[in-house]
Amino acid sequence: MVVVYLVLAVLGAAGTWWFNLQPMDQPYLSGWFANPASSSAAVDVIVVALVVCVFVVAESRRLGMRRATWVLLPLTFAIAVAFTFPLFLALRELHLRRSAAIAVATAPAGRKRAAAPGPVTA
Repeated sequence: MVVVYLVLAVLGAAGTWWFNLQPMDQPYLSGWFANPASSSAAVDVIVVALVVCVFVVAESRRLGMRRATWVLLPLTFAIAVAFTFPLFLALRELHLRRSAAIAVATAPAGRKRAAAPGPVTA
């Protein structure tokens, strides 16, 4: 999953910046709200970016990933949420793996070891 998330982060950064670097004949944000279709997409992206920021802060605090939050939040608006969200998911996955490995390595002998975090199934 880490590789998938990182590939998506690269695609998100490259895809958004390809268009961001194109010459613009009008201010950047005016294109976001040029017509009803672009306005709908703009509001969608803005709300998703805000939700991602709330999730990143909450999940980072829950897992003890302090540094990731304060680096990724500004990058969400400076680069693209299509870059920072999959990057956060990759960092989160690595953190969970590291935490599980430490828990297994430090478990007292003779005690049943906790299973590594995995997908939740219904």
